[in-house]
Amino acid sequence: MKYRISAHRLILICLAALFLICASAHANPRKYTRGVNEFIETMAEKHGFEKTSLAALMTKARYSQAVIDSMERPYEAKPWHIYRPLFVTEERVKDGIAFWNSHAKLLQKAEQIYGVPPQIIVATIGVETRYGKYMGKHLVLDALTTLAFTYPKRQRLFNKQLEAYILLLSEEDIDPANTHGSYAGAIGKPQFIPASYREYAVDFDGDGKRDLLNNTADAIGSVANYYRRHGWRQGGLVATPAQINGSGYREHLNMDLETTTTLADLGMAGVKIGHKLPTSTRCNLIQFDAGKAKEYWLGFHNFYVITRYNHNNQYAMAVYQLSQKILDQRKAKTDNNG
Repeated sequence: MKYRISAHRLILICLAALFLICASAHANPRKYTRGVNEFIETMAEKHGFEKTSLAALMTKARYSQAVIDSMERPYEAKPWHIYRPLFVTEERVKDGIAFWNSHAKLLQKAEQIYGVPPQIIVATIGVETRYGKYMGKHLVLDALTTLAFTYPKRQRLFNKQLEAYILLLSEEDIDPANTHGSYAGAIGKPQFIPASYREYAVDFDGDGKRDLLNNTADAIGSVANYYRRHGWRQGGLVATPAQINGSGYREHLNMDLETTTTLADLGMAGVKIGHKLPTSTRCNLIQFDAGKAKEYWLGFHNFYVITRYNHNNQYAMAVYQLSQKILDQRKAKTDNNG
C-alpha cells in the first residue's frame, strides 16, 4: 500500500494520529470514532493493511452532517416535472454535442467494442457531472466514513464501499486528501462508486492507468463497459411513450425496475405504443408525475440496464431523453452543414 511508513517514524506517526483523533473527537460523533477504530482493525485483519498507516490516513477523515442531509433528500425523490428540468436542459444538450464532437473517435471506438451508442455514453456523463465540469464537492473519504459509521439505513452498503475505496487507493493514483465526489462517495467524470470503479473502470487509452478523475478516454470506455457488463443489447430500444385507455393498465404499472410484463399483456390492458414489436417483447410500464398530468412510458431491457447505473426510473429517463435530444440536434446541425 502506498501509505507504508518506515520504522523510525512509527512512534511519531502513532503520537500524531492519537493527537489528531483526540483533538477532533469533539467534532465527530462517538459512533463515528468507534467505527473508524473498528474499521482499521477489520482492514488490517482482512487485507493485511498496516494499522499505523491506515490510522494515519483515517485521521484525515471527518464526519459530515451535509452528507447525511443530502442522503435524506436525494434528487430522485423529486417529482418528474421538477426532476427532469434539472438534467434535460438546452445547456446540457449543447455541451453534449460539443463533448461528442471533441471525442467522436473515442465514442466510436467504445461503440465498436461494447455496443453502446455514443449518445447514451455522452448523456450519462452529462447527467452525472456535466461532462466532467462538476464532480462533486464532498471529500470522498469524509462521505464514505460518515455513511459507513453513522447512517444505519445503508451502513452495510457503505462499509463495503469504504473498504473498496481503501483498496482502490492502494491500486490507483488517487490522492484521498484532494479527491472530491458526490455525497454518496461516487468518483470521477462518470461518478462510479468505489466498488464499481474497481470492477468496471477500464484503461481505454492504454496508458497503463484507469483514471476516471482526469482522463476522458477512460471515462468514456468505462461507462460503455459498465453498460455492456450489465447486459446492454446493441440496437435494442430503450423506451417509448405509451397511450393509456381504460383502467386495466394499473395492475402492470411500475411493478419493478425490471421488465416484468409483455406487450401482449399491456395490449390487453389498453396500452398502445407507436412501434410494431413482437407481442412477446418484455417491458415495464412506468408512470411519471408531469405536474398537471401523468406521462406513461414503456421501458425496455436497455432502459433497465440504465437503472443499474442509478436504481431509479427517473434517472434512466433523464439519461434517455437527454441522449435523444443530443442525437437529434447533432444530426440536424450535421445535415444543415452538409
